[in-house]
Amino acid sequence: MNPLSPAVQELQKLLGARSVLWQPDDLRVYSYDGSNNMATPDIVVLPETTQQISEIIKIARRYGMAIVPRGSGTGLCGAITPIAGGIMIAFARMNKILEIDLENRTALVEPGVINLDVSTALAPYKYFYAPDPSSQAACSIGGNVANNSGGPHCLLYGVTANHVLGLEVVLEAGEILWLGGKAPDEQGYDLVAAFIGSEGTLGIITKILVRIMPLPEATRTLLAIFNTIEQASRTVSGVIGAGVIPAAIEMIDGTTIRAVEAAYNIGLPLDADAVLLIEVDGPKAGIDELQQMLADFCVEYGARQVRIAKNEQERADLWKARKTALGALGRLAPNYYIQDGVVPRSKLPYILQRQDEIAKKYNVTIANVLHAGDGNLHPNILFDAREPGALERVKEIGGEILKLCVAVGGTISGEHGVGLEKLDYMPLLFEKKDLDAQAKLRDAIAPTRILNPCKMLPQGSKCGEVARSKLSTAIAGNTDVWI
Repeated sequence: MNPLSPAVQELQKLLGARSVLWQPDDLRVYSYDGSNNMATPDIVVLPETTQQISEIIKIARRYGMAIVPRGSGTGLCGAITPIAGGIMIAFARMNKILEIDLENRTALVEPGVINLDVSTALAPYKYFYAPDPSSQAACSIGGNVANNSGGPHCLLYGVTANHVLGLEVVLEAGEILWLGGKAPDEQGYDLVAAFIGSEGTLGIITKILVRIMPLPEATRTLLAIFNTIEQASRTVSGVIGAGVIPAAIEMIDGTTIRAVEAAYNIGLPLDADAVLLIEVDGPKAGIDELQQMLADFCVEYGARQVRIAKNEQERADLWKARKTALGALGRLAPNYYIQDGVVPRSKLPYILQRQDEIAKKYNVTIANVLHAGDGNLHPNILFDAREPGALERVKEIGGEILKLCVAVGGTISGEHGVGLEKLDYMPLLFEKKDLDAQAKLRDAIAPTRILNPCKMLPQGSKCGEVARSKLSTAIAGNTDVWI
């Protein structure tokens, strides 16, 4: 692209020159997310209103260009990788909390609002927004909705889909729709649910109505230390099987413990094979007894020690071990490749054992940090991207782990999404007729397929090579191929 191209000129007229990026150095910043995928958009725009986004989409259609939405760029599946080039819509300037409605327990936010900023704004009213991805200090609500993100506390509170009541969306022809609302029982098809987790392939989300909740009266946090990861994983099923549902149960393995401790000196035991970070919240009455019950459960299942946070600072220190884990892995290797499979909790001991066998088979280190309470694995395969073939190798290893997850009754993603990373594994979960049905839904809402092409549905290895030409063909009415 260059400043004289018709598309750039139209976008500059609409948004102003400073809101339209087209030079290579500017575009490079937008060529990647938190995954190992890279591709450069042709143009990046920074709109401030829904109406501007509607006009941007109309311009894209005229020039046969893809549209790719981007939040904070923290995603881990390549969902915002602009594999077909096109126009990337960056939501950095659509970052306002538009309304806090305590009476109806809702907040209306723009997609660029940072997740943690919602709870910060609600704190003076003693409310919070429950979904809390580990990247919540950086990730955006729009990205959370696009990927149906979860987080440590989804065990009790659920994932993003459980907290979104309404959406404003712009469709591929530029129409602006409002879906859902504050009323508890909206009639008709649940189109809000269809857009959540759709990774920008159905429409561009421009406003989000979220459910907010009163802060719990009390919170208790403990760290259970285990000599073996098998003991820790069996404890998870034991606790929940006994009828206790904590707010969070997180597991950190020995490899990650040592990396975190070297980086932050939190006081974690370097000789432990695993720790469980367990949190309960609720009314003050009975919470100390519940905490002690959990501590006793952990000891019964083999914990050698249980540390109980005595104050908010100690609680923050324990959570720091979890929230900083991925960054600390940089001490062990230049790169990591993370996967996101889910298994039934009862299968955690088996899967973690098989994962260890896979690591030995390929002579790699796999560091585990997982939402153990709901069986959501996050194996981090350490590698050096400078070594020829290293990335392809760790992707093969990640695929082997995902196949194991499906084989024991699990799935390929708990919260990161499909994006580019898991396209080839969708047939493990869905038969062709199921994938065809999903494609028909997408084509009913977004028939020209200019919205975030090459995501969500498998389309073969040539998607990136032919996507640009197919976009213009699709706009002309040809919808024979998935892009």
